[in-house]
Amino acid sequence: MEVSVTGTGGLERRVEVAVPAARVGGEVQQRLKKIARTARLNGFRPGKAPFAVIQKQFGEQVYSEVIGDLMRETFSQAVAQEKLIPAAGPRIEPIETAPGADLKYAAIFEVMPQFKLGDPAELAVERPAAVVTDADLDAMLASMRAQRPVYTEVARAARDTDRVMVDFDGTIDGAPFDGGQGRDVGVVVGAGRVMVDFERAVTGRAAGEQCEFEAKFPDEHTNKSLAGKTAAFSLTVKKVEEQSLPALDDAFVAEFGITEGGIEKLRAEVRASMERELAEAIKSRLRSQLLDALYKANPLEVPKSMLDEQIQELQVDMLRRMGARDVEELPPREPFEEPARKRVALGLILGEVLRTHDTKVDRKRVQERLNEIAAGYPNADEVRRNYLQNADAMRQIEAAVLEDQAIEGLLERARVTDKPATFSELTGFGQNKD
Repeated sequence: MEVSVTGTGGLERRVEVAVPAARVGGEVQQRLKKIARTARLNGFRPGKAPFAVIQKQFGEQVYSEVIGDLMRETFSQAVAQEKLIPAAGPRIEPIETAPGADLKYAAIFEVMPQFKLGDPAELAVERPAAVVTDADLDAMLASMRAQRPVYTEVARAARDTDRVMVDFDGTIDGAPFDGGQGRDVGVVVGAGRVMVDFERAVTGRAAGEQCEFEAKFPDEHTNKSLAGKTAAFSLTVKKVEEQSLPALDDAFVAEFGITEGGIEKLRAEVRASMERELAEAIKSRLRSQLLDALYKANPLEVPKSMLDEQIQELQVDMLRRMGARDVEELPPREPFEEPARKRVALGLILGEVLRTHDTKVDRKRVQERLNEIAAGYPNADEVRRNYLQNADAMRQIEAAVLEDQAIEGLLERARVTDKPATFSELTGFGQNKD
């Protein structure tokens, strides 16, 4: 077998392979002889047909199969001989496939990039140094109380944060429409849960007052039959209720399933939950910084085939999150090119880290990760069994664990400095308020 390799630009290679005609012919003869031993042809007993008849009947089909099999077999031998690592399957271009001649073909494919890892000691990251303070805990409890407000009826006009109970009837072009009527409907002033015109109509009104007004549905309304249209409403205020926070008492604590220990038990559980959230946020920040530093410190060209595949995955994921299914609605690829390039590059870099340090997957951590996933379902044991019986699912878990191991190993060798931070900064708690 003769092999020649030429570069055609970037990571692409053109490998030309020549297989001696004798090898091709010998393989064809072997297969025909095997067929002859069992072939059933009209006019002949099983296995007794003359070889010339077998050759005439099956020769063309066998020759085609041998050519295909030899291309696959010799391609694998060729890349091993030339120490090439394909990034994806080759594009085969036949050069000579005529019977009696040497088999010649070209295989065009991209190879995996060869690179040397930068020194992990040169990677610089900042570790957020934060703790859950009593003030953070108090703010979280206040947020939990705000999510369970108490409403008390008052004899005054409605103002911000009040809940107004109303009856209303709406029409579009004089005709009622689906969802345009309501009885004893609560509207919280300032919450932004209803149309602006509707909220404006109830503000400043007291129980017993009536009014008529128009409200325009937003152009992007989920109900296409209402989008952009203006409705006429008649409204009656039934009552106005003032909002207040519930007391931190046993009744409030019981809403969270705590029957003993009272408020101190609730505080302890909330603090523990906040500390877990903070630990995950710190881990996420460290991971993100390290990956950014690793990407910048190890520039490499990525195979176009791998890049295209990753871009398509990101496009499909975005399509799915948009609630669409038609592939013709795929978003343009340009915004995904750089994120996809980074993902592919980091996958190759982390793979080289694992290879360089001969890292083996930690089976105990795989089991822990599986248990964490299963714990999120009511039928945890069944989910665990399903994962264990699904080789692809388990490989995904193992890959995630290996990636964590690689990142942790790099962090041990990187230059890590502490940077003061707060729970709010790291988790975003309390930062989404208007």
